[in-house]
Amino acid sequence: MNQQQALILQLVKKVSKKDSSPGLDESLFESGYLDSFALPDLVAELEEQFSVKIPDSDLNPRKFDSIERIASYLEERAA
Repeated sequence: MNQQQALILQLVKKVSKKDSSPGLDESLFESGYLDSFALPDLVAELEEQFSVKIPDSDLNPRKFDSIERIASYLEERAA
């Protein structure tokens, strides 16, 4: 796990209020870490921590389904 993934994991745990940690490729929605109400909270945390702007059109659960997908998405936004 790299530093970016570790920070994303911390944010997911903060938003989900769970002590356990999901796997990097585990579905955050299927495992109950996120739902449609928690997603905007996570996006706000990601925007603040990574200094990116995530447009509403990108609020698609598939883009934020796992730690790995979130990391990939953030790398694309930074490019």
